This record gives sequence, C-alpha cells and structure tokens, in this order.
Amino acid sequence: MKCFSPLHFWRLMPLALTVVLAPASQASEYEYMSWKSDLYNGGRIYGKPPQCVDIPDDLKLCHGVGYSQMLLPNLLEHETLAEVKQQAGSWVPLVLKNCHEGTQVFLCSLFAPVCLERPIYPCRWLCEAVRDSCTPIMEAFGFPWPEMLTCDKFPQDDVCIAMSSANATVATKPTGYSPICPPCDNEMKTDAILEHMCASEFAIKTKIKDVRIENSDRKVILQKKKKTLKLGNLKKKDLKKLVLYLKNGADCPCQQLDNLGNAYLIMGRKVDKQYLLTGIHKWDKSSKEFKKAVKKLRSHKCPAFEPVFK
Repeated sequence: MKCFSPLHFWRLMPLALTVVLAPASQASEYEYMSWKSDLYNGGRIYGKPPQCVDIPDDLKLCHGVGYSQMLLPNLLEHETLAEVKQQAGSWVPLVLKNCHEGTQVFLCSLFAPVCLERPIYPCRWLCEAVRDSCTPIMEAFGFPWPEMLTCDKFPQDDVCIAMSSANATVATKPTGYSPICPPCDNEMKTDAILEHMCASEFAIKTKIKDVRIENSDRKVILQKKKKTLKLGNLKKKDLKKLVLYLKNGADCPCQQLDNLGNAYLIMGRKVDKQYLLTGIHKWDKSSKEFKKAVKKLRSHKCPAFEPVFK
C-alpha cells in the first residue's frame, strides 16, 4: 500500500497519549459508544488475522504513546513492523512541530493501533482538528493533507479514538507553538538543517538580493552568484534565474529574510511551477552545529519512502 511520506523536518515536543473511546463531549478513558458491525465490513479489514505485538523502541512516532502493544497489520494495512517503522518515520517531524496536541494520538491510532477486540479508528473530529492545525505547516513545504487521511473516512458517531483535552476538538496553537515561518525555524540546529535538507530537492549557498510580498507568500530573489551543494532535479539554466517562494509567509516572522547582507544555506523544492523555500540557515562557519550539518549534507542518507505525489 502506498503511504504518505511528507515531512523530514521540524522539532519535538513529546506528547503523552490519552486514549478515549467516546464522543468529544465525554472525557473518561476507554468508554465505548455504539458499534455498527457493518461499518468496517464486520470489523475485519485485514488480509490476514491481526495479532498483538510489542511496540518497538525504534518506532519513534509512537514512542511513549501510553500503551505497549499494537495491532499488526495496522489500520493503514502495513503488515510488517519494518514497513510500519519506515512509513511512520516520515511523520515524526510533524509531531515534533507541535502543531496540534492530538497529532501523535491521531497518527498512532492508525500506525500503531491499540490492541482491542476489534480495530478502532480515530474520531472524525480529532482528524479534522489535527488536519486544520497542521495543514498550514505542511503546505509551507509543499505537502497537502494526504488522501489516505481524508477525515470523512473516520467514524463520527461510532466507537472511536478521541482525546480528553477540551481543546482537542478544534484547531489550536498549543503552548510551545512557534509563530516563526517553518522553513526559518531552528536555523542553527544540526538536526533541523538535515531535516530541511531531506525535505528539499536542492541546496545552495548564496545571498539574497530582494524580498517582496506577493499575495500571501514572500518572494525571495537571489543574487546571481551561487554555490551548489545539492542540485537534485534543478537544472543549471534554472539555477541562474532561481526565484523562491516562502509559502504563506507574508506575515510569519523570518529573521533570515530581514538581513540581506549575509550569505545563507538555502534549500528548496519544486511544487507545481513554483520553487518553494524549504529551509534557510545563516552561513556561519563559527557555529559548530552549522559546520557539523554542512559536513553531513553530502553523505547524510535521508529515509527512503514510497512517494505518493507526482
């Protein structure tokens, strides 16, 4: 099964899982609503009988999620732990970005569903709240909310995974949320630089000539002189006149774009006919974090995911 693999960037705020099987208005743990046996073909969705297995320590998405065993195959039809770990890894940065407090609960209910007598899906309202909170960050890197997570697929009035928090039903900006434009965040963290690189198709060293507001985006015009660190699918003729867009970046802070005198490590990827800015970091060789990241740029192996976007 093809799975969404969007995000190899951003930071962590660990989230303790509270599993609630109830409508949004109820908050006690493991409550059951009515079950319609025909909703999911009698509750059987797998090609082979499901089994309970221990959640491995290296399944980072669901590390410390609040329970120790999961159903396999999972609710995304992954049949092996290797496949689960590979596909779940691409979602870790979204949880790390803390765009909604229910992100880990929602994703782990699909990737590592809790062991119960029947498969239990996340509540539709939880999906909608996570989607509405996290989509703006995903779109900053050129990734839409994937079809495999269309919220209409999930139950609204039947037994489902929920959260006990009063804010879990709405799009929120939890404590610790950063208003900084996502490609501009954590500019001197080695891990953040490498995550930005993995989310990008190309990386260059250059200076910025001008920055302009264009609709809801920021248009970043680069100087002609550029040093290529990673070319990807970017052609040299396109590199000369390269213009990048900070998606939905008209209003969010980006300190790097306020100082045009510095040289920057700039990363991007092509989405439709535009080149999006996916990472910008001051070129500062005095920073140990930056030097370490640049040294790893060429040799760092990004996780290999099965693409679903063409």
